[in-house]
Amino acid sequence: MKLVDGSPFSMPDTPENQAEYPQPRSQKPGIGFPIARSVAILSGSTGALLDLNVGAYRGKGTGEHGLLRPMMENFEPGDVALGDGYYASFFLIADLLMRGVDAIFPMHGARDCDFRTGHRLGKKDHLVEWVKPQRPAWMDAETYESFPDRITVREVGIHVERPGFRSESRVLVTTFLKPREVTRQDLAVLYDCRWWVELDLRSIKQTMHMDILRGKTPAMVRKEIWAHLLAYNLIRKVMAQAAAVHGKHPRRLAAHTVAPSA
Repeated sequence: MKLVDGSPFSMPDTPENQAEYPQPRSQKPGIGFPIARSVAILSGSTGALLDLNVGAYRGKGTGEHGLLRPMMENFEPGDVALGDGYYASFFLIADLLMRGVDAIFPMHGARDCDFRTGHRLGKKDHLVEWVKPQRPAWMDAETYESFPDRITVREVGIHVERPGFRSESRVLVTTFLKPREVTRQDLAVLYDCRWWVELDLRSIKQTMHMDILRGKTPAMVRKEIWAHLLAYNLIRKVMAQAAAVHGKHPRRLAAHTVAPSA
């Protein structure tokens, strides 16, 4: 299982950083900070970072989908992709299907779900066909034609309960189409693992002191990011090795990492 999510980074307010990572329009000039947007792919089993793409917070091609597309080669046949509702789009799910990768995402708020339609599998559980939307501006005609006209997905209503949090109901979109092989409860358990990516990114940004970067130029910002992530992955490697020696799952170990010195 591979987890995907986006996260922003702020950095010193220098002309060089502002030029490449302009501050959000909601901040007035002179009182804001440059912001970079990142999208990470992490291992579900160990928490190790598999790949990261960093871009400007705003502008053409700087959304999370735009940053994820150059990293799609990280997904291999047999993988399961897990992310939030932002990734539940036709083109991303179709791309994963063509790579032999299954997906589990919560339904995007802009898409309607009517369990009275489609092929009913059970209560709040059905198969539906998603129709290919019009070609987006970022996609060339040849790539657009390579996508199927329709894909079949399964939409499932689940009830999520987590200690310390308010219970909530969600609709999941998945490519696991056979309820006897992957039940509603299986999907709820798998979706609950999405919380891991939040914890992993928190470890990267807070424990590794990456929430506010220090580089005064874009080149130094990128070096700082990758130096921190190298240290993070080395720690994850040691944790995975320790878990293997003692017959434990890496996710069962406390992820208390040591922050690099300034």
